[in-house]
Amino acid sequence: MRHPLRELAGSEATEAEVAGLSLPDTFRAAVLLKEEVGMFDGMAPADRDPAKALHIREVPTPELDHGEVLVAVMASAINYNTVWSALGHPVPTFGFLERYARRGGSAARHDQPFHVIGSDLSGVVLRTAPGERRWKPGDRVVAHCLSVELESADGHNDTMLDPEQRIWGYETNYGGLAEIALVKANQLMPKPRHLTWEEAASPGLVNSTAYRQLVSRNGAGMKQGDNVLIWGASGGLGSYATQYALAGGATPVCVVSSPERARICEALGAEAIIDRSAEDYRFWKDEHHQDPREWKRFGARIRELTGGEDVDIVFEHPGRETFGASVYVTRKGGTVVTCASTSGYLHQYDNRYLWMSLKRIVGSHFANYREAWEANRLIAKGRIHPTLSRTYPLARTGQAVLDVHHNRHQGKVGVLCLSPEEGLGVTDPELRARHLPAIDLFREHGERPLAPGGGE
Repeated sequence: MRHPLRELAGSEATEAEVAGLSLPDTFRAAVLLKEEVGMFDGMAPADRDPAKALHIREVPTPELDHGEVLVAVMASAINYNTVWSALGHPVPTFGFLERYARRGGSAARHDQPFHVIGSDLSGVVLRTAPGERRWKPGDRVVAHCLSVELESADGHNDTMLDPEQRIWGYETNYGGLAEIALVKANQLMPKPRHLTWEEAASPGLVNSTAYRQLVSRNGAGMKQGDNVLIWGASGGLGSYATQYALAGGATPVCVVSSPERARICEALGAEAIIDRSAEDYRFWKDEHHQDPREWKRFGARIRELTGGEDVDIVFEHPGRETFGASVYVTRKGGTVVTCASTSGYLHQYDNRYLWMSLKRIVGSHFANYREAWEANRLIAKGRIHPTLSRTYPLARTGQAVLDVHHNRHQGKVGVLCLSPEEGLGVTDPELRARHLPAIDLFREHGERPLAPGGGE
Protein backbone atom coordinates (compact mmCIF):
# COMPACT_ATOMS: atom_id res chain seq x y z
CA MET A 1 0.00 0.00 0.00
CA ARG A 2 1.25 3.51 -0.84
CA HIS A 3 2.79 5.29 2.17
CA PRO A 4 2.93 9.06 1.49
CA LEU A 5 5.42 9.71 4.31
CA ARG A 6 7.80 7.09 2.92
CA GLU A 7 7.80 8.88 -0.43
CA LEU A 8 9.44 11.88 1.27
CA ALA A 9 12.66 9.87 1.49
CA GLY A 10 13.34 10.22 -2.22
CA SER A 11 11.97 13.67 -2.96
CA GLU A 12 12.47 17.30 -1.97
CA ALA A 13 8.86 18.15 -1.23
CA THR A 14 7.85 21.77 -0.77
CA GLU A 15 6.47 23.25 2.42
CA ALA A 16 2.97 23.30 0.97
CA GLU A 17 3.21 19.68 -0.19
CA VAL A 18 4.33 18.40 3.19
CA ALA A 19 1.88 20.58 5.11
CA GLY A 20 -0.89 19.18 2.91
CA LEU A 21 -0.16 15.57 3.85
CA SER A 22 -2.59 14.01 6.29
CA LEU A 23 -1.00 12.84 9.52
CA PRO A 24 -1.74 9.21 10.34
CA ASP A 25 -3.55 8.44 13.58
CA THR A 26 -0.87 5.87 14.43
CA PHE A 27 2.66 5.00 13.35
CA ARG A 28 5.08 2.09 13.71
CA ALA A 29 7.71 2.31 16.40
CA ALA A 30 10.21 0.23 18.35
CA VAL A 31 8.77 0.15 21.86
CA LEU A 32 9.26 -1.27 25.31
CA LEU A 33 6.14 -2.30 27.23
CA LYS A 34 5.48 -1.29 30.82
CA GLU A 35 3.82 -4.63 31.48
CA GLU A 36 7.14 -6.34 30.78
CA VAL A 37 9.22 -4.36 33.28
CA GLY A 38 11.08 -6.90 35.37
CA MET A 39 11.15 -9.58 32.68
CA PHE A 40 14.93 -9.94 33.14
CA ASP A 41 14.97 -9.79 36.96
CA GLY A 42 17.59 -12.13 38.39
CA MET A 43 19.63 -12.23 35.17
CA ALA A 44 23.02 -10.63 34.78
CA PRO A 45 22.93 -7.77 32.23
CA ALA A 46 25.35 -9.64 29.96
CA ASP A 47 22.92 -12.58 29.74
CA ARG A 48 19.84 -10.51 28.88
CA ASP A 49 18.47 -10.51 25.33
CA PRO A 50 17.34 -6.98 24.40
CA ALA A 51 15.57 -8.29 21.30
CA LYS A 52 13.03 -10.01 23.58
CA ALA A 53 12.08 -6.69 25.19
CA LEU A 54 11.72 -4.72 21.94
CA HIS A 55 8.50 -4.80 19.94
CA ILE A 56 7.45 -3.12 16.70
CA ARG A 57 3.98 -1.74 17.40
CA GLU A 58 1.53 0.86 16.15
CA VAL A 59 1.30 3.74 18.64
CA PRO A 60 -0.95 6.84 18.63
CA THR A 61 0.45 10.00 17.04
CA PRO A 62 0.92 12.57 19.84
CA GLU A 63 -0.48 16.09 19.77
CA LEU A 64 1.95 18.99 19.46
CA ASP A 65 2.51 21.45 22.27
CA HIS A 66 4.29 24.83 22.28
CA GLY A 67 7.84 24.62 20.94
CA GLU A 68 7.47 21.11 19.55
CA VAL A 69 7.80 19.50 16.12
CA LEU A 70 6.70 16.23 14.55
CA VAL A 71 9.32 14.70 12.25
CA ALA A 72 8.88 11.99 9.63
CA VAL A 73 11.84 9.79 10.60
CA MET A 74 13.77 8.46 7.63
CA ALA A 75 16.50 6.79 9.68
CA SER A 76 17.77 6.38 13.23
CA ALA A 77 20.68 4.63 14.95
CA ILE A 78 21.52 2.50 17.98
CA ASN A 79 23.31 3.92 21.02
CA TYR A 80 24.27 2.33 24.31
CA ASN A 81 21.31 4.05 25.97
CA THR A 82 19.12 2.06 23.56
CA VAL A 83 20.76 -1.10 24.86
CA TRP A 84 20.31 -0.01 28.48
CA SER A 85 16.66 0.75 27.80
CA ALA A 86 15.99 -2.69 26.35
CA LEU A 87 17.90 -4.47 29.13
CA GLY A 88 16.06 -2.56 31.86
CA HIS A 89 19.50 -1.83 33.27
CA PRO A 90 20.55 -0.09 35.40
CA VAL A 91 16.90 0.94 35.87
CA PRO A 92 13.73 0.58 33.78
CA THR A 93 13.12 3.70 31.71
CA PHE A 94 9.43 3.91 32.65
CA GLY A 95 10.47 5.53 35.91
CA PHE A 96 11.92 8.42 33.90
CA LEU A 97 8.65 8.81 31.99
CA GLU A 98 6.56 8.77 35.16
CA ARG A 99 8.70 11.46 36.80
CA TYR A 100 8.56 13.62 33.69
CA ALA A 101 4.77 13.25 33.55
CA ARG A 102 4.45 14.55 37.12
CA ARG A 103 5.42 17.99 35.80
CA GLY A 104 1.88 18.10 34.48
CA GLY A 105 0.55 19.68 31.31
CA SER A 106 1.87 18.25 28.07
CA ALA A 107 4.58 16.31 29.92
CA ALA A 108 1.84 13.90 31.02
CA ARG A 109 1.79 12.51 27.44
CA HIS A 110 5.12 10.80 28.07
CA ASP A 111 3.74 8.40 30.68
CA GLN A 112 2.31 5.67 28.47
CA PRO A 113 2.13 1.86 28.67
CA PHE A 114 4.77 1.93 25.93
CA HIS A 115 8.10 3.70 25.53
CA VAL A 116 9.24 4.66 22.01
CA ILE A 117 13.02 4.66 22.37
CA GLY A 118 15.88 5.98 20.26
CA SER A 119 18.04 9.12 20.56
CA ASP A 120 19.06 9.75 16.94
CA LEU A 121 17.15 10.68 13.79
CA SER A 122 17.30 12.17 10.36
CA GLY A 123 14.07 13.10 8.63
CA VAL A 124 11.62 15.68 7.32
CA VAL A 125 9.67 18.17 9.42
CA LEU A 126 5.95 17.34 9.21
CA ARG A 127 4.30 19.78 11.59
CA THR A 128 5.40 22.59 13.86
CA ALA A 129 3.57 24.05 16.83
CA PRO A 130 1.99 27.51 16.40
CA GLY A 131 4.54 30.29 16.67
CA GLU A 132 7.52 28.27 15.41
CA ARG A 133 9.70 30.46 13.16
CA ARG A 134 12.97 28.56 12.66
CA TRP A 135 11.61 25.35 11.10
CA LYS A 136 8.84 24.61 8.62
CA PRO A 137 7.27 21.51 7.02
CA GLY A 138 9.58 19.98 4.43
CA ASP A 139 12.84 20.96 6.14
CA ARG A 140 15.41 18.16 6.13
CA VAL A 141 16.81 17.81 9.63
CA VAL A 142 18.72 15.80 12.15
CA ALA A 143 18.06 15.98 15.88
CA HIS A 144 20.32 16.12 18.90
CA CYS A 145 19.01 14.39 22.00
CA LEU A 146 19.12 17.20 24.58
CA SER A 147 15.67 17.94 25.97
CA VAL A 148 15.49 20.84 28.44
CA GLU A 149 12.82 23.16 29.82
CA LEU A 150 15.08 26.22 30.53
CA GLU A 151 12.72 27.51 33.19
CA SER A 152 15.62 27.83 35.63
CA ALA A 153 18.56 30.19 35.35
CA ASP A 154 20.89 27.25 36.05
CA GLY A 155 20.78 26.10 32.43
CA HIS A 156 21.22 29.37 30.63
CA ASN A 157 25.03 29.34 30.61
CA ASP A 158 25.30 25.63 29.81
CA THR A 159 22.04 23.94 28.84
CA MET A 160 23.33 20.60 30.12
CA LEU A 161 23.06 22.09 33.64
CA ASP A 162 19.32 22.71 33.34
CA PRO A 163 17.60 20.97 36.31
CA GLU A 164 15.07 19.50 33.86
CA GLN A 165 17.70 18.20 31.41
CA ARG A 166 16.74 14.86 29.88
CA ILE A 167 17.97 12.66 27.07
CA TRP A 168 15.27 12.43 24.41
CA GLY A 169 14.26 8.86 23.56
CA TYR A 170 15.74 7.55 26.82
CA GLU A 171 14.31 9.76 29.55
CA THR A 172 11.43 10.95 27.35
CA ASN A 173 8.95 9.15 25.10
CA TYR A 174 8.43 9.31 21.31
CA GLY A 175 12.07 8.82 20.38
CA GLY A 176 13.75 8.26 17.04
CA LEU A 177 13.31 4.52 16.42
CA ALA A 178 9.94 5.12 14.80
CA GLU A 179 8.23 6.44 11.69
CA ILE A 180 7.30 9.69 13.48
CA ALA A 181 9.12 11.38 16.36
CA LEU A 182 8.14 14.15 18.74
CA VAL A 183 10.97 16.59 19.47
CA LYS A 184 11.44 20.08 20.79
CA ALA A 185 12.11 22.51 17.96
CA ASN A 186 15.43 23.48 19.53
CA GLN A 187 16.65 19.89 19.12
CA LEU A 188 16.68 20.21 15.35
CA MET A 189 19.70 20.96 13.17
CA PRO A 190 20.15 21.03 9.38
CA LYS A 191 20.75 17.65 7.79
CA PRO A 192 24.22 17.41 6.18
CA ARG A 193 23.43 17.59 2.47
CA HIS A 194 26.11 15.16 1.28
CA LEU A 195 24.97 12.28 3.47
CA THR A 196 22.27 9.67 3.03
CA TRP A 197 19.47 9.49 5.57
CA GLU A 198 21.08 6.60 7.41
CA GLU A 199 24.51 8.24 7.44
CA ALA A 200 23.11 11.54 8.66
CA ALA A 201 21.21 9.84 11.50
CA SER A 202 24.23 8.01 12.89
CA PRO A 203 26.53 10.76 14.31
CA GLY A 204 24.05 12.71 16.48
CA LEU A 205 24.48 11.44 20.01
CA VAL A 206 28.02 10.08 19.85
CA ASN A 207 29.50 12.90 17.76
CA SER A 208 28.16 15.59 20.08
CA THR A 209 29.21 13.59 23.15
CA ALA A 210 32.76 13.17 21.85
CA TYR A 211 32.96 16.87 20.93
CA ARG A 212 32.05 18.06 24.43
CA GLN A 213 34.10 15.40 26.17
CA LEU A 214 37.29 15.96 24.22
CA VAL A 215 37.24 19.36 22.46
CA SER A 216 34.97 21.68 24.46
CA ARG A 217 36.17 23.77 27.38
CA ASN A 218 33.43 21.97 29.34
CA GLY A 219 35.36 18.73 28.79
CA ALA A 220 39.09 18.12 28.37
CA GLY A 221 39.80 21.16 26.17
CA MET A 222 42.14 19.20 23.90
CA LYS A 223 44.91 21.18 22.19
CA GLN A 224 47.47 20.56 19.47
CA GLY A 225 50.26 18.22 20.57
CA ASP A 226 48.25 16.44 23.26
CA ASN A 227 48.52 12.68 23.63
CA VAL A 228 45.01 11.28 24.01
CA LEU A 229 44.30 7.73 25.20
CA ILE A 230 41.05 6.58 23.59
CA TRP A 231 39.36 3.45 24.89
CA GLY A 232 37.30 1.59 22.30
CA ALA A 233 38.79 3.74 19.56
CA SER A 234 36.87 2.07 16.71
CA GLY A 235 33.52 1.96 18.53
CA GLY A 236 30.50 4.22 18.21
CA LEU A 237 31.93 6.85 20.56
CA GLY A 238 35.66 6.27 20.28
CA SER A 239 35.66 6.48 16.49
CA TYR A 240 34.62 10.14 16.75
CA ALA A 241 37.17 10.82 19.47
CA THR A 242 39.85 9.39 17.21
CA GLN A 243 38.76 11.68 14.38
CA TYR A 244 38.70 14.74 16.64
CA ALA A 245 42.18 13.98 17.98
CA LEU A 246 43.59 13.62 14.48
CA ALA A 247 41.78 16.68 13.13
CA GLY A 248 42.86 18.78 16.13
CA GLY A 249 46.57 18.07 15.93
CA ALA A 250 46.67 15.65 18.86
CA THR A 251 48.09 12.12 18.90
CA PRO A 252 45.45 9.46 19.59
CA VAL A 253 46.62 6.35 21.42
CA CYS A 254 43.91 3.96 20.30
CA VAL A 255 42.94 1.03 22.51
CA VAL A 256 41.03 -1.71 20.66
CA SER A 257 40.14 -5.33 21.24
CA SER A 258 40.95 -7.10 17.97
CA PRO A 259 43.15 -6.87 14.87
CA GLU A 260 40.05 -5.91 12.80
CA ARG A 261 39.44 -2.91 15.03
CA ALA A 262 43.11 -1.97 14.90
CA ARG A 263 42.94 -1.87 11.09
CA ILE A 264 40.03 0.59 11.24
CA CYS A 265 42.07 2.94 13.44
CA GLU A 266 44.95 2.67 11.00
CA ALA A 267 42.60 3.51 8.14
CA LEU A 268 41.45 6.60 10.08
CA GLY A 269 45.07 7.72 10.26
CA ALA A 270 46.08 6.66 13.78
CA GLU A 271 49.55 5.22 14.31
CA ALA A 272 49.69 4.48 18.04
CA ILE A 273 47.42 1.47 18.57
CA ILE A 274 47.18 -1.02 21.43
CA ASP A 275 45.34 -4.30 20.81
CA ARG A 276 44.24 -5.46 24.24
CA SER A 277 43.47 -8.96 22.98
CA ALA A 278 47.02 -9.42 21.73
CA GLU A 279 48.74 -7.83 24.72
CA ASP A 280 46.39 -9.42 27.27
CA TYR A 281 46.07 -6.65 29.85
CA ARG A 282 44.26 -7.87 32.96
CA PHE A 283 43.65 -4.89 35.20
CA TRP A 284 41.69 -6.94 37.76
CA LYS A 285 43.12 -9.93 39.63
CA ASP A 286 39.63 -10.93 40.71
CA GLU A 287 36.26 -9.27 41.28
CA HIS A 288 37.53 -7.15 44.17
CA HIS A 289 41.23 -6.48 43.55
CA GLN A 290 43.01 -4.61 40.76
CA ASP A 291 46.57 -5.33 39.65
CA PRO A 292 48.80 -2.21 39.70
CA ARG A 293 51.52 -4.17 37.90
CA GLU A 294 49.24 -4.28 34.87
CA TRP A 295 48.69 -0.51 35.12
CA LYS A 296 52.47 -0.06 34.98
CA ARG A 297 52.85 -2.46 32.06
CA PHE A 298 50.12 -0.56 30.22
CA GLY A 299 51.75 2.78 30.97
CA ALA A 300 55.10 1.53 29.72
CA ARG A 301 53.49 0.40 26.45
CA ILE A 302 51.92 3.86 25.99
CA ARG A 303 55.31 5.53 26.45
CA GLU A 304 56.81 3.20 23.82
CA LEU A 305 54.24 4.53 21.35
CA THR A 306 54.57 8.23 22.27
CA GLY A 307 58.33 8.58 22.44
CA GLY A 308 58.44 8.37 26.22
CA GLU A 309 55.49 10.66 27.04
CA ASP A 310 52.46 9.96 29.21
CA VAL A 311 48.99 10.85 27.97
CA ASP A 312 47.57 14.32 28.60
CA ILE A 313 43.95 13.17 28.30
CA VAL A 314 42.17 9.86 28.80
CA PHE A 315 38.89 9.53 26.89
CA GLU A 316 37.04 7.28 29.36
CA HIS A 317 33.76 5.41 28.94
CA PRO A 318 34.28 1.70 29.82
CA GLY A 319 34.23 2.60 33.52
CA ARG A 320 34.91 0.03 36.21
CA GLU A 321 37.13 -2.27 34.14
CA THR A 322 39.55 0.44 33.03
CA PHE A 323 39.21 3.41 35.35
CA GLY A 324 42.03 2.52 37.74
CA ALA A 325 44.41 2.14 34.82
CA SER A 326 43.18 5.39 33.29
CA VAL A 327 43.95 7.41 36.40
CA TYR A 328 47.38 5.80 36.72
CA VAL A 329 48.60 6.39 33.15
CA THR A 330 47.50 10.03 32.89
CA ARG A 331 50.42 12.44 33.07
CA LYS A 332 50.97 14.76 36.01
CA GLY A 333 48.42 17.55 35.69
CA GLY A 334 46.48 15.62 33.06
CA THR A 335 42.77 14.91 32.72
CA VAL A 336 40.57 11.82 32.79
CA VAL A 337 37.25 12.77 31.19
CA THR A 338 34.43 10.25 31.57
CA CYS A 339 31.01 10.06 29.95
CA ALA A 340 29.82 6.49 30.63
CA SER A 341 30.45 3.23 32.43
CA THR A 342 29.64 0.41 30.06
CA SER A 343 31.57 -2.14 32.15
CA GLY A 344 30.20 -0.97 35.51
CA TYR A 345 29.39 2.21 37.40
CA LEU A 346 31.34 1.69 40.63
CA HIS A 347 34.83 2.90 39.77
CA GLN A 348 37.89 2.20 41.89
CA TYR A 349 41.25 3.93 41.58
CA ASP A 350 44.27 4.69 43.75
CA ASN A 351 43.74 8.28 44.84
CA ARG A 352 47.47 8.80 45.49
CA TYR A 353 48.02 8.92 41.74
CA LEU A 354 45.30 11.54 41.44
CA TRP A 355 45.92 14.00 44.24
CA MET A 356 49.72 13.80 44.43
CA SER A 357 50.04 14.24 40.67
CA LEU A 358 47.40 17.00 40.45
CA LYS A 359 45.29 15.11 37.92
CA ARG A 360 41.65 15.92 37.22
CA ILE A 361 38.57 13.76 36.70
CA VAL A 362 35.92 15.53 34.63
CA GLY A 363 32.39 14.24 34.20
CA SER A 364 30.92 14.84 30.75
CA HIS A 365 27.37 14.14 29.60
CA PHE A 366 26.12 14.57 26.02
CA ALA A 367 26.48 18.22 24.86
CA ASN A 368 24.80 21.59 25.20
CA TYR A 369 23.01 23.32 22.30
CA ARG A 370 26.10 25.13 21.02
CA GLU A 371 28.32 22.06 21.23
CA ALA A 372 25.77 19.93 19.36
CA TRP A 373 25.53 22.54 16.59
CA GLU A 374 29.32 22.84 16.33
CA ALA A 375 29.69 19.06 16.11
CA ASN A 376 26.99 18.83 13.43
CA ARG A 377 28.59 21.72 11.51
CA LEU A 378 31.83 19.75 11.29
CA ILE A 379 29.92 16.79 9.86
CA ALA A 380 28.17 19.06 7.34
CA LYS A 381 31.51 20.55 6.22
CA GLY A 382 33.08 17.11 5.72
CA ARG A 383 35.67 17.62 8.48
CA ILE A 384 34.32 14.75 10.61
CA HIS A 385 32.65 11.74 9.00
CA PRO A 386 29.91 9.30 10.00
CA THR A 387 31.08 5.88 11.15
CA LEU A 388 28.10 3.83 10.00
CA SER A 389 29.01 0.20 9.41
CA ARG A 390 25.70 -1.60 9.01
CA THR A 391 21.99 -0.76 8.69
CA TYR A 392 18.85 -2.71 9.57
CA PRO A 393 15.18 -2.06 8.78
CA LEU A 394 12.95 -0.90 11.63
CA ALA A 395 11.42 -4.39 11.85
CA ARG A 396 14.86 -5.74 12.85
CA THR A 397 15.67 -3.16 15.52
CA GLY A 398 16.00 -5.96 18.05
CA GLN A 399 18.85 -7.52 16.10
CA ALA A 400 20.55 -4.12 15.75
CA VAL A 401 20.43 -3.63 19.51
CA LEU A 402 21.67 -7.17 20.11
CA ASP A 403 24.70 -6.50 17.88
CA VAL A 404 25.64 -3.47 19.97
CA HIS A 405 24.94 -5.28 23.26
CA HIS A 406 27.39 -8.04 22.31
CA ASN A 407 29.86 -5.60 20.72
CA ARG A 408 29.57 -7.25 17.32
CA HIS A 409 29.77 -3.96 15.50
CA GLN A 410 32.13 -1.29 14.29
CA GLY A 411 31.28 2.39 14.65
CA LYS A 412 27.51 2.86 14.54
CA VAL A 413 24.62 0.58 13.58
CA GLY A 414 21.81 2.34 11.71
CA VAL A 415 18.08 1.68 11.37
CA LEU A 416 15.92 2.59 8.37
CA CYS A 417 12.53 3.87 9.55
CA LEU A 418 10.53 5.46 6.70
CA SER A 419 13.34 5.39 4.14
CA PRO A 420 12.60 2.30 2.00
CA GLU A 421 16.25 1.64 1.16
CA GLU A 422 19.78 2.80 1.79
CA GLY A 423 21.38 5.50 -0.31
CA LEU A 424 18.59 8.08 -0.41
CA GLY A 425 18.64 11.68 0.81
CA VAL A 426 21.83 13.07 -0.78
CA THR A 427 21.44 16.62 -2.14
CA ASP A 428 25.12 17.59 -2.51
CA PRO A 429 26.72 14.81 -4.59
CA GLU A 430 29.86 16.85 -5.31
CA LEU A 431 30.80 17.17 -1.62
CA ARG A 432 29.94 13.52 -1.15
CA ALA A 433 32.24 12.44 -3.98
CA ARG A 434 35.17 14.29 -2.36
CA HIS A 435 34.73 12.42 0.92
CA LEU A 436 33.29 9.07 -0.18
CA PRO A 437 36.25 6.90 0.92
CA ALA A 438 36.03 8.33 4.46
CA ILE A 439 32.24 8.03 4.52
CA ASP A 440 32.41 4.36 3.47
CA LEU A 441 35.36 3.38 5.65
CA PHE A 442 33.36 1.73 8.41
CA ARG A 443 31.01 0.00 5.96
CA GLU A 444 33.98 -1.68 4.34
CA HIS A 445 35.03 -3.08 7.72
CA GLY A 446 31.54 -3.85 8.98
CA GLU A 447 30.06 -6.20 6.40
CA ARG A 448 30.15 -9.17 8.78
CA PRO A 449 29.41 -9.23 12.53
CA LEU A 450 32.49 -9.36 14.74
CA ALA A 451 33.11 -11.65 17.64
CA PRO A 452 32.45 -9.93 20.99
CA GLY A 453 35.32 -7.82 22.28
CA GLY A 454 35.91 -5.86 25.47
CA GLY A 455 36.56 -2.19 26.01
CA GLU A 456 34.50 -0.83 23.12
